[in-house]
Amino acid sequence: MPSDLRPSSQRTRSEGRSRQPLLSEENLESQAVYNSPPPPARSRTSTFHERDPEVAAKQATRTRYTYAGFFLLLSLISFAVQTETAVYIQTNLHWNKAYCMLYLTHGSWSLLWPTQLLILRLQKWNMPWNVFWKRHVQILRQTGQMVEHQTLRLNPYQVAKSPVPYMIRTTAFVTSALTVAGGTWYLAVDLTTASDLTAIYNCSAFFAYAFSIPILREKLRWSKVLAVAIAIAGVLVVAYGGQAPGKHGSKGGGGTGGPDTQLPDHEPKNRSLGNLIIGLGSVLYGFYEVLYKRVACPPDSTSPGRGMIFANTFGSCIGVFTLCILWIPLPILHMTGLEEFELPRGEAAWMMAISVLSNAVFSGSFLVLISLTSPVLSSVAALLTIFIVAIIDELLPEPLKSPLTPAAIGGGLLIIFAFLLLSWATYKEMGEERRQKLEQYEIAESDIDD
Repeated sequence: MPSDLRPSSQRTRSEGRSRQPLLSEENLESQAVYNSPPPPARSRTSTFHERDPEVAAKQATRTRYTYAGFFLLLSLISFAVQTETAVYIQTNLHWNKAYCMLYLTHGSWSLLWPTQLLILRLQKWNMPWNVFWKRHVQILRQTGQMVEHQTLRLNPYQVAKSPVPYMIRTTAFVTSALTVAGGTWYLAVDLTTASDLTAIYNCSAFFAYAFSIPILREKLRWSKVLAVAIAIAGVLVVAYGGQAPGKHGSKGGGGTGGPDTQLPDHEPKNRSLGNLIIGLGSVLYGFYEVLYKRVACPPDSTSPGRGMIFANTFGSCIGVFTLCILWIPLPILHMTGLEEFELPRGEAAWMMAISVLSNAVFSGSFLVLISLTSPVLSSVAALLTIFIVAIIDELLPEPLKSPLTPAAIGGGLLIIFAFLLLSWATYKEMGEERRQKLEQYEIAESDIDD
């Protein structure tokens, strides 16, 4: 049949398949978005000879884990740089402005989307700008609709509805949860010991799993429970295993936001109250990770490319919200004398710039990691930074050097083992879920082609 005589629906589908996408994996999802209600079931076997769902599921899961592995490595490197620079600024340069540092680091997330846009533009340099921009906005709009309705198959009403109001509400909600969780760390610093601070705050991995069961409807799997328990045991060994003074590290300031601060143990002002506050922060941070996965990530069936683009865009939304709204406490803290506002100068300014930019890289990578895998796996992966920072501190010259103790080595090995165990369990689970969903999609696409 001549192309101009084909039904419009067939012309649209064939044209969509021939058009060069911005990302390599977007064709499949673009069709899924605009094929409104699922068609009636007719033929259920026409496409299975072309693509084996199990093989395709393994390939998709392998691709997702490859991306996740890259961003895990990037997050670990950037985290170590941010930690060391933040500690140097606070302990050696004596610029210790807790909330101001939190504000600057969270605000730096606003750079994620412009940086990502530049990278995408360099990849598609020969594409006309108006075509590139229209395609990019279309991807963000479609993905935002997927996030809001948690489906790849949208009805006409959902397609026509703008996702912007939902994303504004979600950004405010998620950013508030992150800021409160990070603020508890700063409140507890002077009230309790650094050991308690490290051990309790990093138990957020347990709470991330606990919240994932009712919110994300994850199944209770004993392999995951065991992995999380081993990871927390590793943190306890590091925190209470007789480390040298100044060697206690933690996910300070909210893990993905604030500076990691390695503080020597000191005489606590009110240890019980401090532990209660940091315990609340641990719960809230686990809740924040699961909340982000639930309300700000596209469905797991979404391609890794689309998921990464949206994760960095949402990270920029958090940064913009921080810059526009969360400056309000700064003058209040200044006027009350709780924290006098003062920008870093000289060497502190340069080191702060490195720390802030490193945090932006870490945060963007961490958000992508959650989007591609799960909050539990990402939270346990973040614990690897404790061991990495301990190794770096062993290699630093005097007087910055801190000896690597047997407790740090033993606890680090426990965390690594827990991460590998959890990675394997999550990999198998994602592969099974992807295979089931791909079978359902193959059935639906065979009906459309018929």
